[in-house]
Amino acid sequence: MKILITGGAGFIGSNCVRYLLAQHADDEVVNLDALTYAGNLENLADVAAQPRYRFVRGDIADRAAVDDAMRGVEAVVNFAAESHVDRSIDDPAGFLRTNVAGTLVLLEAARQAGVHRFVQVSTDEVYGSLGPAGRFDEASPLRPSSPYSASKAAADLLALSFWTTYRLPVIVTRCSNNFGPYQFPEKVIPLFVTNALADQPLPLYGDGLNVRDWIYVDDHCAALDLVLRRGQPGEVYNIGGGNECTNRELTEGILRELGKPLSLIRHVTDRPGHDRRYAIDASKLRQELGWQPARTFAEALRQTVVWYRDHSGWWRRVKSGDYRTYYERMYGNRLRTASRVAVP
Repeated sequence: MKILITGGAGFIGSNCVRYLLAQHADDEVVNLDALTYAGNLENLADVAAQPRYRFVRGDIADRAAVDDAMRGVEAVVNFAAESHVDRSIDDPAGFLRTNVAGTLVLLEAARQAGVHRFVQVSTDEVYGSLGPAGRFDEASPLRPSSPYSASKAAADLLALSFWTTYRLPVIVTRCSNNFGPYQFPEKVIPLFVTNALADQPLPLYGDGLNVRDWIYVDDHCAALDLVLRRGQPGEVYNIGGGNECTNRELTEGILRELGKPLSLIRHVTDRPGHDRRYAIDASKLRQELGWQPARTFAEALRQTVVWYRDHSGWWRRVKSGDYRTYYERMYGNRLRTASRVAVP
């Protein structure tokens, strides 16, 4: 199968490119990526020379670039998105352009090209904040809290409308928080691991009791592979690892893995509209397609921490230049007024 992966130089996309090439000897992968701040071809250096892999630099909102990348393609997996909540609060317009208008361009091009599968990769954040009990299933109402999650919810509905209206075989997946190698260090796990490795403070939002459901990126890729080949068009599939923990528990676990002191934690001013809890019911995916995560959360977190420890050159390059300006804008004032964690 010839597959177009959009956003394939980003975190989840690059891991999925590598996963598909390794698991399916007959697959060809075309990677369309604009190489914005989070896109990094270094993530795919190990497969760059493979004859079954082709990279196309381009924006999903650019129809000419999309048409070029989609030549002869049988399936599309759309990872391309602006994805960081804090950045969406800072600049909502860019999120609407890529996540909504760009998705529309892809859908139109895929419809005209007659692709056999279109997987729209989304997020559990479209469901909004969950109370202390229960889990989101595919029938849960969409109640996005940030410009990022609102743009993803809009893209989901747009994609599903192409199944209803045009019979483009669209499938939507909504996944819980991913972690693993090559994740851009604006996200909490690589940010906290790399800060701790450099003995820098860890800016923990609010009281640190916000709850997230975590999944290792390779387990997400395995689920997407199943959905791509066996999922039903017009359906939504939730993907979750069943690993709920508070951000405070996560932070302490990272510090334990690295042998670093809790005194590195700083409680900083919370993000506006910060959802309190996410939890995913992935029983539909498990029962219909037989998916299961291959790793425990503890195993995967340890493996991830080791990867960042052993690849300091990668993250130090990423955290140079414009990243420093972004970090100061996001955390500078917060850290200057932060409270330290009391350590017994």
